[in-house]
Amino acid sequence: MNSLSSYGWNDDLFQLKQISQYKHLFHGRVTAVNKTNYEVIAERGRLLCELAGNVLYGRPSSELPCTGDWIIFQPFDDNKGIIVDILPRKHTLYRKKSGTVSDRQAIASHVDKAFIVQSLDANFSIRRTERFMVQIVEGNIQPILVLTKSDLSFNRRQIDESLKHMGHQMPIFFTSILLPETILPLRESIKRGETIVFVGSSGVGKSSLINALCGRTVLTTSEISKSSGKGRHTSTRREMVLMEDNGILIDTPGVREFGLASDSSETLATIFEVSDFAESCRFEDCKHVDEPGCKVIEAVNNGLLELDVYNSYLKLRKESWYFSASEYEKRKRDKSFAKISEEAKRLKKR
Repeated sequence: MNSLSSYGWNDDLFQLKQISQYKHLFHGRVTAVNKTNYEVIAERGRLLCELAGNVLYGRPSSELPCTGDWIIFQPFDDNKGIIVDILPRKHTLYRKKSGTVSDRQAIASHVDKAFIVQSLDANFSIRRTERFMVQIVEGNIQPILVLTKSDLSFNRRQIDESLKHMGHQMPIFFTSILLPETILPLRESIKRGETIVFVGSSGVGKSSLINALCGRTVLTTSEISKSSGKGRHTSTRREMVLMEDNGILIDTPGVREFGLASDSSETLATIFEVSDFAESCRFEDCKHVDEPGCKVIEAVNNGLLELDVYNSYLKLRKESWYFSASEYEKRKRDKSFAKISEEAKRLKKR
């Protein structure tokens, strides 16, 4: 038997389960998502589950189970089951689904903290860090920046300078799997029962970092590179591992793009330190582009707000607006289609 409290089960989740019509059935947490089934940890052990028809066809793709979801299932074999319901999500990390305009994809749910993993080499990108941070904060998740390969030569002053507009908004850890003393503070930041999702580009060492935090090999990595001191990227799915007497870690595949999947205007203004200046703009609906009396533009011209930061803010705000507008139009079309379908059904009955 497993104690699901180690995986984050608590009284709040118990109360959510009581609302479901399937509250009399078993519950568990999704630890990995495969193409045709879901790996679930439950009190009776680990099992593979498929979706019941009411879940598969009754929900949009963004609401189908993701790693971290708590689900209710009906067992039908020693290690198999059917997922009949999903408990309401909290603290969910989404991103825009690749190749779409307004569809979003759930990365992980019931997450307390998100480790943004960046390597201190040519792959380091402050713009990518900003993008991750915005979506993480939108999910009401605490962002933490983890910089890997700190044993290699890098310009600390340049890194600190590029992060100064975000450094006071999230903890930053400089780590190396070759230097255990750099891993310990990060491990101590994880509390028992907390769920941590790791996000970052391919090859930055997320899986190697998880192994170092766990003190043993729980995820497979390729042969350690002599030049970088880390394993090459091998993760192909989002997968949950349990630290001994500590938290729950979710590894994710590296992403080439991480599109914003929400209306993040207020979050953007806060993260990019635009909101303090914007409060003094002449117009309440100022777009901070070319309006007279704009204190944001004035701050850029006076060097109080860096031009690169300002341009990044405008780019992400445009992307966020475009997704939000496209999502609204999509919902409106879906509602219209639903009305047409209902009208067709009524006409058919006559």
